[in-house]
Amino acid sequence: MPTMTAAQKREEAQAKYNAYLAACPSRQLLARISDKWVALVLAALGGDDPQADPDRVGQSRPMRYSELSRKLAGVSQKMLTQTLRSLERDGLITRTVTPTVPTTVTYELTDLGVSLHHLMRGVKVWAESHMDEVLASREDYDSRGD
Repeated sequence: MPTMTAAQKREEAQAKYNAYLAACPSRQLLARISDKWVALVLAALGGDDPQADPDRVGQSRPMRYSELSRKLAGVSQKMLTQTLRSLERDGLITRTVTPTVPTTVTYELTDLGVSLHHLMRGVKVWAESHMDEVLASREDYDSRGD
């Protein structure tokens, strides 16, 4: 059997993943990253809030759990904890514990998380800039009574 180059091995591995197949692990990852809380956590850790710090827009920054909780209005403690654990498990964020009194825990995007953040930021910006059109379409659809 001939040896394969690293590029050939990557290409073969990528061919194994097909999100259209029910058993494909990439389908689980798509389900995870399409969750609203995941998108919002990535946006928050990616520094997408010009009101919070205009000089750091688009720059990843560590945040404490309480900061994230305040920023993500409506997220329950349980849901935020589950979301952060799943993102850490997938290698998208790191959790750093500093032995202070009380213990300080911060979360930050990994390089992999930053690469996903760039894509998710585009979706967030699109949603914010097209919301009026979507609302008008919904109103039109609902008024037809189909």
